[in-house]
Amino acid sequence: MDKPKSLGAAFRRFVAASGLTNLADGVSLVAWTWVASQLTRDPLLIALVPVALKAPWFVFSLPAGIIVDRFDRRRLILAADILRSLAYAAVGLVIWMALPFGEPPLRGTSAPWIFALISASAVVIGAAEVLRDNAAQTMLPALVDDPLLERANGRLWSVEMVMNTFVGTAAAGVLLGASLALPFGVNACAMALAVALVLGLRGDFRADPSAETAPEPNWKAELGEGIRYLLGQPNLRSLAVLTGLFNFAFEAMMVTLVLIVQERLGLGPLALSAIFASGAVGGVAAGLINDRIVDRIGAGWSLRIAMVLALVLPLAVLFAGGGVPGLVLICAAMLVTEFGGIVWNTVSVSYRQRSIPRRLLGRVNSAYRLFAIGMAPLGMLCAGLLTRLATEATGREIALLVPFAMALVVLAVTSVIYWRFLGRGLSQPL
Repeated sequence: MDKPKSLGAAFRRFVAASGLTNLADGVSLVAWTWVASQLTRDPLLIALVPVALKAPWFVFSLPAGIIVDRFDRRRLILAADILRSLAYAAVGLVIWMALPFGEPPLRGTSAPWIFALISASAVVIGAAEVLRDNAAQTMLPALVDDPLLERANGRLWSVEMVMNTFVGTAAAGVLLGASLALPFGVNACAMALAVALVLGLRGDFRADPSAETAPEPNWKAELGEGIRYLLGQPNLRSLAVLTGLFNFAFEAMMVTLVLIVQERLGLGPLALSAIFASGAVGGVAAGLINDRIVDRIGAGWSLRIAMVLALVLPLAVLFAGGGVPGLVLICAAMLVTEFGGIVWNTVSVSYRQRSIPRRLLGRVNSAYRLFAIGMAPLGMLCAGLLTRLATEATGREIALLVPFAMALVVLAVTSVIYWRFLGRGLSQPL
């Protein structure tokens, strides 16, 4: 398949579909944790729902990479989005039938079977997301020329950020105010529309379009080839570790953020939406100018700045007061942190897409993301467990801040250790 010379119609259709799926992800970002907080006030149990969404990265990431390298990536995206649409519809229906919920207890849950069903559905949706994201990320180089990857990834990340943490999270606050079930019904429709858009893409999106048939599967050998390539590339290996530690810290903070909004700020779901929407503003700004930032200061310094900006959010939450002034400070910090996060993502993703051979891209990408994203549920579990233990030792008000203190330490230590590595630049051997 000949690649277009610019960001053409196929790329725009691809981006539109990704925007719709990220709209659903953004709605879920607020809806999953908010619904969980209406069933329990236990931070460890609340953490289990986002953990269920991220846990498939541990189990399914490596097999997904093999699948992506063996089959047409467009068809895999379609299968994943159809599955997610059905799962969201099922969750919405069950919640609607179970409303209204009882008073959430501090320990345990007021409706165990609903909580279990939500968690199980989150696992299914998370597994489909692993396959979808891997297929989409490895499919992009087939849609645009290599010199346009930073620009294409930047535009893609901007649209995804707008739909995810701006439109999606804002919509979630409104939808939750109307009904706890409504966000999941909207997500089912968004996924269905994304399927319709991807159906319109034409071409052969296999890892090796020149091959008439796929070779006989040798899963162990194929998986080993991808892992060996990643471990043999010091830059890729170090970026995977860095990204994993950042995700560990960031997702740890997200566990108690919903409780910070409810109990320390004394505000409702629209406040949580405002925090994520502020992050979207920073992310969109970064996505629009990230290629110019890299051109001006280089990849290494771009990532260094992103590392420093990651420290802003935990510091702001630790020092924020209650009410609207505290909300404004946290919103500003989220904006700054997400600006750095999108710069980091676009630089590191473009580096992977450019440096990894296309026939290995799915497997190496999945091995990379196994650690990079697979660290997220570990951060959530640590945050939930530490908060529960700290509640008994220090009281709930201080305990809710423990994940942010932990994140600050992890991010600061990581920045110091890897500062020199990033200064060498991604084009230089280690």
